[in-house]
Amino acid sequence: MKIAFHTLGCKVNQYETEALKEQFQSAGYETVSEDDFADVYVINTCTVTNMSDRKSRQYIRKMKRVNPDAIVAVTGCYAQISPEEVAGLEDVDVVAGTNEKHNLFSYIEEFRKERIASCHVKKYDELNEYISNGIVTSMESRTRAYIKIQEGCNRFCSYCVIPYARGKVRSRETDEIVEEAQGLIAQGFKEIILTGINTALYGEDLGLGGIAPLIARLNALEGDFRIRLSSLEPTVINAEYVRGLLRYEKLCPHLHLSIQSGSDNVLTLMNRHYTRDDYLEIVKVLKEHDPLYGITTDIIAGFPGEQEEDFADSLRIIDQIGFCKVHPFKYSQRKGTKAAEMKQLPGTVKNERSSRLVKKAEEAASEFYRKCMGACRRVLFEEIDDGKLTGYTDNYVKVYVDGSEDMQNHFGYVKLLKEFKDGMLGELVVEE
Repeated sequence: MKIAFHTLGCKVNQYETEALKEQFQSAGYETVSEDDFADVYVINTCTVTNMSDRKSRQYIRKMKRVNPDAIVAVTGCYAQISPEEVAGLEDVDVVAGTNEKHNLFSYIEEFRKERIASCHVKKYDELNEYISNGIVTSMESRTRAYIKIQEGCNRFCSYCVIPYARGKVRSRETDEIVEEAQGLIAQGFKEIILTGINTALYGEDLGLGGIAPLIARLNALEGDFRIRLSSLEPTVINAEYVRGLLRYEKLCPHLHLSIQSGSDNVLTLMNRHYTRDDYLEIVKVLKEHDPLYGITTDIIAGFPGEQEEDFADSLRIIDQIGFCKVHPFKYSQRKGTKAAEMKQLPGTVKNERSSRLVKKAEEAASEFYRKCMGACRRVLFEEIDDGKLTGYTDNYVKVYVDGSEDMQNHFGYVKLLKEFKDGMLGELVVEE
């Protein structure tokens, strides 16, 4: 039996697809590309925006066109939030919610025998247990490996539907995370990326007092590797919290800190439990540790109630902080959230502000690259791109250097020269 996967959305979904692949492969399935003829197609969906739902439906139809007789199974957040809608699609045979992914194999096998469509989705109140898919032993990438450490969120930002899709905060057992990391490091992976729905909430339900004890365990593992956090939410952490993380030498000097808006007024409307000044205090600690500390963020333009002066605050904080990358988003009204019930801004206003935000984000990246010129940073080389060897610095700048394929999955020190493509051109100083 041949099986193909298509994954939409976040890094958690990508990790969970890798776990599913291993489960099916161990049962004798052959994994093929989503563009190839397969007996089973699995679509791991996202529902963060209405566009995500639309893309999910498009891929469901696309898979069926490749092989009209194939079994189509849909899982992930869209399946969790709108199970009846997904199950009602003409081409769908099996639906499994976010807490039912581990049972997807048995559901598909059952359909193969009975040919009866099925839908398996638990209610929000039932999403209260961390379900482990076991130890993941491989990744599509051969350099960087994602490890899922927690599930769920309890912050309920007014624009976000994900807590309803993922349920309550549940943390993975520390020993299992460490075991998985050890195995991946032994295979040669040089970067371990910790990911979750809200990684800052890791350990809250286990009484661990945060993610620091896990970082300490991983930092103590033998081997030449580095640790990266996919994100930390300023709704959960503060300046003192991040100061405690700076002691771990294997932890990359890069954090994704999602600010969403530079306006206290809008942050309140968003139900984000911090202020602009709180965020700046966190940044101050990071920049004092390393002036080139890489900080990436998300900012929404056109949120309901956002005045022109509020949006100006968002643009100003980009200049003030010196982000290495800003992910700009135009507010998308999401059914089922409190923000969807607020008075919406005209589309013309949202479009205009979004355009200005995109331009400011591009300027911020260029300015960060300018500050990095002449610096020497450690890079993990990953692949050849248009004749150049590429990889990421510890502070999350994509670097292009002259080099060969045999340097892939090796560290090296690179002098950063100038902005180039979507990153910087560099000169290899020391090859490790």
